[in-house]
Amino acid sequence: MKFTPDDLLLYAVTDRSWLGDHDLVDQVEETILAGTTIVQLREKELSDKDFLAEAVKIQSVCQKHNIPFIINDNLEVAIACGADGIHVGQSDLAANQVRERLGKDKIIGVSAQTVEQAILAEQMGADYLGVGAVFSTSTKLDASDVSFDTLKQICKAVSIPVVAIGGINAHNLLQLSGSGVNGVAVVSAIFAQNDISKATRELRQLAEKMVKA
Repeated sequence: MKFTPDDLLLYAVTDRSWLGDHDLVDQVEETILAGTTIVQLREKELSDKDFLAEAVKIQSVCQKHNIPFIINDNLEVAIACGADGIHVGQSDLAANQVRERLGKDKIIGVSAQTVEQAILAEQMGADYLGVGAVFSTSTKLDASDVSFDTLKQICKAVSIPVVAIGGINAHNLLQLSGSGVNGVAVVSAIFAQNDISKATRELRQLAEKMVKA
């Protein structure tokens, strides 16, 4: 799959915390149909076997709608299901090591909190950066805060696209205008909402306005 910066406009990161009686596959399809441009499957509690089974189903939905499908952290699952790419953190394998295992045509995203980390990730072959937390977040309590100035500096320091993540919702998204990011990654702003379609449409409109500002 050809990856472009536009794919990062509205980046949905899954979280089964709010599933209730719903099915994650259905939720993912609902948010894609409403305007999500890329999906990351994030599973911290599932076994590799269950993670892979979930990945295969969600990948199928993403392929149907021609949306990039990214696996969070788990390289073995990413390889086994043939995902479009993987997103890794600072404590995971470096991008060049991931590339050796995953192949040259796959998408590699790397989390960064500083300009130094961002530059190194690009040098190591990352295709995009996830920078945050730009706001306080309940979904990742150990995430370091990244100021607006640092976010802006990171965007200027690298030539690869940047997506902002961490505590982003419809009320604060436009505060990122002028930062230089290519899009926003959201978790609870989509998956914790009663009406996922409505939430996604609103976030998509705001994200388009933000990147043009």
